[in-house]
Amino acid sequence: MEVQALTRFARMSPKKMREVARELQGLSAPDALAMATLIPRKSARLIAKTIKSAIANAENNNNLSADNLIVSSAVIETGPVLKRFKAGARGTAMPRRKKMSHIRIVLSEVAATK
Repeated sequence: MEVQALTRFARMSPKKMREVARELQGLSAPDALAMATLIPRKSARLIAKTIKSAIANAENNNNLSADNLIVSSAVIETGPVLKRFKAGARGTAMPRRKKMSHIRIVLSEVAATK
């Protein structure tokens, strides 16, 4: 069974988020959460929050144990871009693109081995 959590409109560029998300795919859910809390980046904090939400969804909605879950996919999608301008040299306007991203964490259940 698969359980997912989604964080939308995170104010960080998808490129920066994907660096952390690639490291967490394939890990067990508690290990991925522990690793995300140890990485000193803003993107890791946002991904850790989404992993906590996915674990809570699995425990409360589907009666699954967090120990039997793995991160089957961690997908970072591009969100909308805020287009802003900042003053530049000689009265010109310099464009600023403030990017957003959507975080999708999918946890899947692993059969317990004896």
